[in-house]
Formats: sequence, C-alpha cells, structure tokens
Amino acid sequence: MNVEAPDQQVSPPRERPGSESAAADSATQRNRPRRREGPAWVFLSPWLLGAAVLTLTPMLVSLYLSFTQYDLFTAPEWVGLDNYVHMFTSDPRYWRSALNTLIYVLVAVPLQLAVALAVALALNSMGRGKGFYRSAFYAPSLLGASMSIALVWRALFNDGGTVDDMLSTFGIDMGGWVNQPGWALLVVALLTIWQFGAPMVIFLAGLQQVPHELYEAAEVDGAGRVRRFLSVTLPMLSPVLFFNLVLQTIQAFQVFTPAFTVSGGRGGPADSTLFYTLYLYDRGFTASHMGYASAMAWVLLVVIGIVTALLFRSSRSWVFYNDKG
Repeated sequence: MNVEAPDQQVSPPRERPGSESAAADSATQRNRPRRREGPAWVFLSPWLLGAAVLTLTPMLVSLYLSFTQYDLFTAPEWVGLDNYVHMFTSDPRYWRSALNTLIYVLVAVPLQLAVALAVALALNSMGRGKGFYRSAFYAPSLLGASMSIALVWRALFNDGGTVDDMLSTFGIDMGGWVNQPGWALLVVALLTIWQFGAPMVIFLAGLQQVPHELYEAAEVDGAGRVRRFLSVTLPMLSPVLFFNLVLQTIQAFQVFTPAFTVSGGRGGPADSTLFYTLYLYDRGFTASHMGYASAMAWVLLVVIGIVTALLFRSSRSWVFYNDKG
C-alpha cells in the first residue's frame, strides 16, 4: 500500500519587517540633497551666467586674439606665435615695462606691508580713540585708487609743487620729482604705500586674535618687547601676513591708474614709469594692436599665477596655522 506524502506548499521567503519602508527611506534620503541643491543652483545661476558671459567668454576671445593680428578695424588674421616671439625678442619697451613693474612690486609691497603692520601694532596698543584712527588711516585705501587723488599726488610732487617748496626751505632743489627719471617711479610707489589702510585693518584684526597668555608666558621667560614680537606676534600673525602679501603682490603687478596719471599716460620721463599694464594699454588702445595686447595680458596672467604659486610654496616654511598639531 503506497502512502503518498502530503503535499507541502513552499511558502515564499518572508521579507524582513519594514524592509520596503527602509528602502523607501533610503531613497528619500538620497534624493533629499538633490532637492536641497535645486534652490541653490537657482540662486547661483545669475552669477554663473554673468561669469560665463562677462569673464570666461572675454578670456577665451582674448586668448584667440593673442594668436592673431587685430587692429579693431579689420578681421583678425591668424599669425600663430608671432606676437609672443616679437614680445620676447624684438620689443625693448616690453622688457623695460616688465623691469619697471618688477622694481615697483619689490619696493612698494614690502614697504606698504611694513607701514601697515607698524600702524596696526600702534593701534592695537591704544585704548580710547582706536576706532577714529583706524577709520582715518583706512580712508586713503578708499580714495587712493581714484584719478583725482593721483592728480593731486602729481601736483604735490611736480616742479613747483608743495613737496618741492618744502624741500627748498632746506636748500634742496629737486626740480620736480615726476620729471626726474630716477625719482618718478618712487613717486608712484609712495602713492601705493600711502594706501596702507586695507592691509592695516587686516593686520589689526589678526593682532586682536593673538592670545594674551602667550605674551604673559614669554614675559615670564624674560623675553623683551622685541623678542615677544619676533617669537609670538610674527608667528601668530603669519597667516594674515601671507594673505596680505599675496593680495598686495597681485594688485601691484596690475598697477595702472597711478602710473597713467603721474606720467600723463606716457610712462615718462624716459619710460621710467612705463609699467606693464600701461604699456599693454598703449599697445591695445593707442596703437590698436589688440592681438599684441592680448598676448601681453596672457603673459601677465601666467606670471601672476607663477608668482602666487611660489608664494604658496614658500609659505610652508614660514606660515604657522593654529590647527596644526
């Protein structure tokens, strides 16, 4: 007698409780950042559009023009690397403008930062009246880049100007600083140094973040004022100093208004104030060599990028950050 085994129904595997809801929650969490990013992209779109139209597109056009001969009146003619070759091998005024700019950067930037740091140290030790003097010293940074201030500066140092009149009382006759090839560049540098307000405010903010306990500990160890400055203030202020150095160096390479106004737009006397951007302006808008001017602009961009990279590289040995272990 055959006895058949009862039919056994194989039940499907049971799902873990809440597995569907867990998967749904996981998908929701993955999609949530995307939904949050949507409004951000909407608000960023005007800036992105403006950057693409007003910055990126002109840069690409100027890069193309740097390989062409273009005078604003005829269609660009492709010349390859001719503009760059002529710039480096056959244009002595180009090298003079580059040398003037380099001298200006090496003179104006360190002196401006030194004056800004000295004034910031003085203000940091003050009690009452700090806000007034801070605003007073900052004012030249707001006004110094204007054409009117540069004209006043030219009048002060011109032949028969206020500075000449003051020096003549001591028997010194300069005959006009802006008319002397050896002094004209210094006049432009002094105008930049006078605009020390912006780095001064940044230095002052950094000084106020230095812990007083470090000064007290150094004083207990017998450190004098100079030693405390070298061992406490400068290391703690090095990130701020580095920021100011990079910012002012980039701006110095692009100086234009003071040189244009003091020299009357000619870069004189004897090309002593012919800075790089002034010569670029002359080639592009006076001589209508826009292709050549575009090539000069791209060389300047590369030089600024290299100098900035070198500054960042050097900062590893002298900039100290609080978050380092």
